Amino acid sequence: MEPILKARNLVKRYGKVVALDHCDFELYPGEILAVIGDNGAGKSTLIKALSGAVQADAGEVTLDGKPVNFSSPNDARHAGIETVYQTLAMSPALSITDNMFMGRELRRPGIAGSIFRKLDRPAMEKFARDKLSELGLMTIQNINQSVETLSGGQRQGVAVARAAAFGSKVVILDEPTAALGVKESRRVLELIQEVRSRGIPIILISHNMPHVFEVADRIHVHRLGKRLCVIDPKEYTMSDAVAFMTGAKDAPTEDRAA
Repeated sequence: MEPILKARNLVKRYGKVVALDHCDFELYPGEILAVIGDNGAGKSTLIKALSGAVQADAGEVTLDGKPVNFSSPNDARHAGIETVYQTLAMSPALSITDNMFMGRELRRPGIAGSIFRKLDRPAMEKFARDKLSELGLMTIQNINQSVETLSGGQRQGVAVARAAAFGSKVVILDEPTAALGVKESRRVLELIQEVRSRGIPIILISHNMPHVFEVADRIHVHRLGKRLCVIDPKEYTMSDAVAFMTGAKDAPTEDRAA
């Protein structure tokens, strides 16, 4: 099986600091791939390079087997890669519908939309309601309530629903359970599995090892700016993963190129 998203020999330097050091990466269709690594290992830079937020100095990224060169996150979005950053990138004062469609607003058909730029609010509200319902998030009663009235878990749910609605190829989730309690974290993990069951592969960046081991099909261990190894969570323990990540244990050689 060919990877849907692949990177080879990515290099990114900030002055004398090497954030990515000839890094490789593969995401396969329909999988949840966790990316773990210590602070400063370069995993955020890797994700930014894959999602267009930074441009690598060298190396190649391919999507569906074709080379891509994203100059911005918008380029990546147009190609079908959606990213939910830790900050969620939402406008708290705006409604759920407005946040779902930020930068992608639907115009009314005909002259009202093309010339007078009027929004097609009924279509946007229906779409937002349908997408939240599909993912079991319609505990949110009013699609037009402002995002600031939602709990942390509900906000994360809206962000994931937005990514799943528009991310036709890949969804990237950066620390989706970091600021959530136990119950809300559980709901987000269920959401992640729900999105994957729709055939969308997911890249999950997380420090939470129990969550990683619960949902990931494979785990990409990032260390010192490059991929150290890829492990199967069924064959290794959380302690093993942390030991690989911190350098306390040598990486399994048979999995280095997995």
